[in-house]
Amino acid sequence: MAGQSRPVASAIPVIALTGHLGAGKTTLLNHLLRSPGARIGVVVNDFGELNVDAALVAGQIDEPASISGGCICCLPDDGGLDEALAKLADPARRLDAIVVEASGLADPVAIARIIGFSKLSGARPGGLVDVVDAVHHFDTVDRTQLPPARYGAASLIVVNKLDQVPEDERSQVVKRVEQRVAQRNPRVHVVGTSGGRIDPSLLFDSLETTEEEAGQLSFRELLVDSDHVHDHVHADAVTVRSAGCVDLDALFDLLEDPPPGVFRMKGVVAAQYGSSVRTYVVNLVGSAIHIGKAPPRASANCLVAIGMDVAVAAVRARLELAVQPRTGPASAMGLRRLQRYRRLSV
Repeated sequence: MAGQSRPVASAIPVIALTGHLGAGKTTLLNHLLRSPGARIGVVVNDFGELNVDAALVAGQIDEPASISGGCICCLPDDGGLDEALAKLADPARRLDAIVVEASGLADPVAIARIIGFSKLSGARPGGLVDVVDAVHHFDTVDRTQLPPARYGAASLIVVNKLDQVPEDERSQVVKRVEQRVAQRNPRVHVVGTSGGRIDPSLLFDSLETTEEEAGQLSFRELLVDSDHVHDHVHADAVTVRSAGCVDLDALFDLLEDPPPGVFRMKGVVAAQYGSSVRTYVVNLVGSAIHIGKAPPRASANCLVAIGMDVAVAAVRARLELAVQPRTGPASAMGLRRLQRYRRLSV
């Protein structure tokens, strides 16, 4: 990896990984750690319960320990999340993402709030992934008339262990979770899988991510058992480019109401701000929008939509409309929306 740097732009996404005991959080985390080319920082509050594969972990020390695929921090009992994130967000580590692996007893709502209120420079909220046990979820977690509050905090729900459900019942299980989740938050994305096998591109970029004009992102899943490839959730990506300055109203209309199936968007856009042109890094995860100042020499405009089972032509049309050049200064409403999201992103 010598001589390479992280893809453009950006504050490192801090992803919360939650789930009830035994749902498969650690299995999903191990899958992410095996992603070719990815460097992931991991924060845990109980190293002894993490059970990350021994081959991936170099050791437990107070400073971040090197592991195959990134670094790991172990939180003391009295907290210290900001300190751990600050260590991992050091640009010298060149991480693609930081995953906060919460205890199975942790409250996802509280975890999301803690990360959301962190003002750490160089990091941004990357969404909350809640892992669901396809076999036991409705016996242990979602048992009351009202859906659990954790649905409202999540940006992505992974219905795991589908291989333990009869094949003809799997789609019904996922649909049941989708319907319950929608009662709390219709913007949450739900995917079904086994062994925690989701495409890492749903969560972060890595050095070996290749952006195609349309279709699947190519990840060399060398360590995925070939007998279970059909269980691996792959992502689709659509990329558009343009020149000039974008219409901020059209851009935020897209970000606030993304096309069906699109879970994440990223890109760099230029906007006319008064008499000057400024460039911004755009990130959308679930329903969370993050706008940051683009680094020098960042190339605008480029916008990528990532999701599952997307209608490529329809998504491309929406993206092209959002980056279509605008003549003259941005509208007053567009600038107000930009300033609002910039304040929320600081």
